[in-house]
Amino acid sequence: MIICSCNVLTEAQVLETLKLGHDSRPKSVAQTYRCLGCAPRCGRCLETVRKLVAKAHLDHCHVGCAECPGHEAHDHVAEPASTGVRTLVPAE
Repeated sequence: MIICSCNVLTEAQVLETLKLGHDSRPKSVAQTYRCLGCAPRCGRCLETVRKLVAKAHLDHCHVGCAECPGHEAHDHVAEPASTGVRTLVPAE
């Protein structure tokens, strides 16, 4: 299925890129597009690619962060106390 009409990228191509080795696996949408040799144009595909990147991150998470679907199984990982303050990280 084509998820990016502007670059004619399929879901399979994006998923294949997200299966790269740990050190070379893209960790953001921007890195994913760079690995595919292109850049988003109209932006309609960004949400879909963002979801694929997030799912790939969770599928390869071995730490057990709170966002992990199975984080309860990682009792040895202490969760930081919530301060109610959100930190914004600039996009790449």
